[in-house]
Amino acid sequence: MQELIAANIAPLMFGSLVVFLLVGYPVAFSLGACGLFYSLVGIELGLLPASLLQALPLRIVGIMQNDTLLAIPFFTFMGLILERSGMAEDLLDTIGQLFGPIRGGLAYAVIFVGAMLAATTGVVAASVISMGLISLPIMLRYGYDRRVASGVIAASGTLAQIIPPSLVLIVLADQLGQSVGDLYQGAIGPALLLTGLYVLYVLAISLVRPEWVPAMPAAARTLGGQPLDSGWHSQLRLYGRVALVLVPPLALIFLVLGTIFLGIATPTEGGAMGAVGALVMAILRRRLDMKLLRQAMDSTARLSCFVMFILIGSTVFSLAFQAVDGPKWVEHLLTGLPGGALGFLIVVNLLIFLLAFFLDFFELAFIVVPLLAPVAAALGIDLVWFGVLLAVNMQTSFMHPPFGFALFYLRSVAPEREYTDAVTGRRMAPVTIGQIYRGAVPFVLIQLTMVALIIAFPQLVSRGDKEITRIDADAVLQQMQTDQNAIDAADAASAAESHDPQAADEDPLKALQESMEADRRATGK
Repeated sequence: MQELIAANIAPLMFGSLVVFLLVGYPVAFSLGACGLFYSLVGIELGLLPASLLQALPLRIVGIMQNDTLLAIPFFTFMGLILERSGMAEDLLDTIGQLFGPIRGGLAYAVIFVGAMLAATTGVVAASVISMGLISLPIMLRYGYDRRVASGVIAASGTLAQIIPPSLVLIVLADQLGQSVGDLYQGAIGPALLLTGLYVLYVLAISLVRPEWVPAMPAAARTLGGQPLDSGWHSQLRLYGRVALVLVPPLALIFLVLGTIFLGIATPTEGGAMGAVGALVMAILRRRLDMKLLRQAMDSTARLSCFVMFILIGSTVFSLAFQAVDGPKWVEHLLTGLPGGALGFLIVVNLLIFLLAFFLDFFELAFIVVPLLAPVAAALGIDLVWFGVLLAVNMQTSFMHPPFGFALFYLRSVAPEREYTDAVTGRRMAPVTIGQIYRGAVPFVLIQLTMVALIIAFPQLVSRGDKEITRIDADAVLQQMQTDQNAIDAADAASAAESHDPQAADEDPLKALQESMEADRRATGK
């Protein structure tokens, strides 16, 4: 029995973790408990040295000294302050009036504002809740289909997962051992393309089912309480208002992302400047008070502690998992898949997609990604490209019915009962959870399409002057086998020479030694 456990301790350890997670035990404590338990089992069976756990304190101190992780509380604090600064309301109101006269205009406005909020806040909850509170009643008021309205708002909010300064990219960069700036730069192209696919989906609905996304009536187009018409004076007022509203978020985007891409600031320093910029914006809008500041700091501290506990638990787990050769088991399992690198990518993305039904992106990043990164590197896959691919796939964890967090955020602000519209006075039907789920499905399919596009066209992930190269895994494995055969042949030849007197006589080192002995004897005479 002990031999069976010793031979299969790595898969037993991983299976035990899955069982802990499925029964609902907290992720951080599941990781820590499995790591400690199997460390003790390994020591008892003689598989691991008793000094193994002495490395834990140094690992935990290393986590505390990781400057990259400081970006998480900075960007979280920035997003929470901006959520309450009134920026989202101004953007949605103004951009909604700009796109209002066309079919699907409000949906286009939500997607555009979702991308802007993602580039400034980086927090999904803040984006979905803000747009759900502001845009959903307006879209329902003017006859939007509830499924389309719910899906657009939830999907636009999840853009914060892939558009820098995304918290997902920070965590993935840390787990993959890559630069946060490289992942930010690499994610720009896929993020913009994904936003464009959302727009194309709304355009297709406006052509096929125009009654689902009607244009705003002329009477509803107002700016600052004054009606808007097609005259040049009204249009000039509207464009001036749009430019004025766009200046603060664009300035904040440059302050954070521009300084990172130009090499002026690190991601941590960019996050700190973004937090200060958000405070300045809130002060200028007269929205900052002690209550708001206390709420933002409390939420930031809770999220930071959540991340740190998971990271410490994953460190305990990975220490034991590496000690029992778990990475070799995973590598052998995944490199043996048919299809080489393509087969590996297909299986990994299916695995991430299925696990996203039950785990959020933090749990996926801290549990699954460290197991996959060595295999991807061994197959010659660029880890920055791989990180962006996983980030796009992890977006689905927020949109999966029935456990997607973005759907729950929207459910919390969507009307659950029949209500009277404050503007028209009409009785409005509620938004059901089924409508939210059905509205999310097309956008999950779009996100999966984006995953396929990144695999098919790896150049979508930009690395600046660096070119992403794809190495054929089959050729790599064949070359490794050839090299190993050559080494074995050389070893066999060396062993044969050691038993061959003639070969020994031809050994230059032995000839030198004999010559020195002859000189010594001659000198002695």
